[in-house]
Amino acid sequence: MWIELEGLANLRDVGGMPTSFGGEITAGRLLRSDNLQALTQDDIDRLLRLGLSDVVDLRSEYEVESEGPGPLANHPQVQIHQHSLFREWREGVGEEKPDTRPEELPDEALPWVDLAPSVRVDHPVASFYLSYLVDRPDSIVASLRHIGEADGATLVHCAAGKDRTGTVVALALSVAGADREAIVADYAASTERMEAIVERLLGSRTYAENLRDRPMSSHITHPETMQTFLTYVDGEYGGVEPLLARMGWTDADSDRLRAKLRG
Repeated sequence: MWIELEGLANLRDVGGMPTSFGGEITAGRLLRSDNLQALTQDDIDRLLRLGLSDVVDLRSEYEVESEGPGPLANHPQVQIHQHSLFREWREGVGEEKPDTRPEELPDEALPWVDLAPSVRVDHPVASFYLSYLVDRPDSIVASLRHIGEADGATLVHCAAGKDRTGTVVALALSVAGADREAIVADYAASTERMEAIVERLLGSRTYAENLRDRPMSSHITHPETMQTFLTYVDGEYGGVEPLLARMGWTDADSDRLRAKLRG
């Protein structure tokens, strides 16, 4: 269900999606979108009326630093949880933090950078989605837990709201028992807004140079991408939940997430 706001191009509520149990995903529990930097005060008021309590920000540390504090930063009614899905320096892992100047682009700090994925399957984009799980299982599990534990609605976003956001939302919906075809269709829906999404990102110095010479066709969310991703998870790990269990996800986590999205 699309939600029209002035400062977002790719905002929707996944509520109403059918489940394999004959019910549906409850509206007002899980939202997904592109970057929140352009939210107006009217937009914020609308999101609060929709019950927003938590934001899961999947952008890299570089993106967050480059874009600066967003309009929801330090908002008393909203908790922001930042969990990059890229390999980045992390304090405490025994590596010296790189002395990277803000104008330099560190490896994997932005989406669309042409680097080799950690996992390779027959579909190149699906390979990157699987790499998120391999490279940052901590962020995957934490993001899903925030959705299940939020007091109100959780908004998951990245830059365009299609790749990183699409992966986390698809995992959450899979745990909740959403119909597979509906999950794939939700992922593919971002294509409807792709021109507007890219136009907004081109207005940001963080993303403009990286995007300027890329054809619009490279941004399309093809259904077969998500289908390949989920099919690989099924075949290799026996499904989303067995895969998440390898990352520390528990049955209690699944129960909580299902109760949140189907309650």
